[in-house]
Amino acid sequence: MKVLIIEDEKPAAEKLSMLLKKLMADVEVVGVIQSIRQAVKWLKEDLNEFDLLFLDIQLADGLSFEIFKEVKIDKPIIFTTAYNEYAIEAFKVNSIDYLLKPITGKALQESLDKLETLRKNLPSYNDAPKLDALQEMLASLKKNYKKRFMVKLGEHIRSISTEKIAYFFAEGRTVYLISLQGKKFIIDYKMEDLADLLDPSLFFRLNRTFIVNIHAINDVVIFSNSRLKVLTSPESPKEMIVSREKVNDFKDWFDGFE
Repeated sequence: MKVLIIEDEKPAAEKLSMLLKKLMADVEVVGVIQSIRQAVKWLKEDLNEFDLLFLDIQLADGLSFEIFKEVKIDKPIIFTTAYNEYAIEAFKVNSIDYLLKPITGKALQESLDKLETLRKNLPSYNDAPKLDALQEMLASLKKNYKKRFMVKLGEHIRSISTEKIAYFFAEGRTVYLISLQGKKFIIDYKMEDLADLLDPSLFFRLNRTFIVNIHAINDVVIFSNSRLKVLTSPESPKEMIVSREKVNDFKDWFDGFE
């Protein structure tokens, strides 16, 4: 299968290429393009011998939807995006799939399997992306992450911005917010809710107990059984151990694949 990648972040493009070659023995990445201008030029010059396109929504020179105004793409497209799945769900029209960044091998495999299933029922792809609908949904459904948390301090109510939160941790049914100054507050949220409310570029859920801010991490230590131990400032009341199934995703997040 010949694959074209339009992605302006070199590490993200390299990672996608690596995962594709790992999952598909016959894959050939025919091009990696970084901008709308380059993509239009490439496609207009009839260099469109590819079977599948991976297309980042936000490129350095604008939204990739601009490409469709200049050229017709009659091949399957998988969008890659940092937008939350609840927003992107509405984009799934005309058999277009997506991958949410940071891309994992498991997610990519599921997407490729889904595409293979869809292909059996896809028309000739005259059903090119509905540009207006995609742009409208992107503008209206862009994920807004929680900026502040209201906490109680005796008879007082305070507001703490997410940038000043070191981590969250659960103890039984109680969830605590720990500020970068080491102050501890009880909040009325479940860990599952927090995972959806927090910006994934700043926060990562290590396990069932901890969600940590990237700016609070002092060190990461290789732990037993290929797990990782995270050290923060302020220190946590319990060891922060990255669960085994999240180690690879944590490394991607820590390395800046968003």
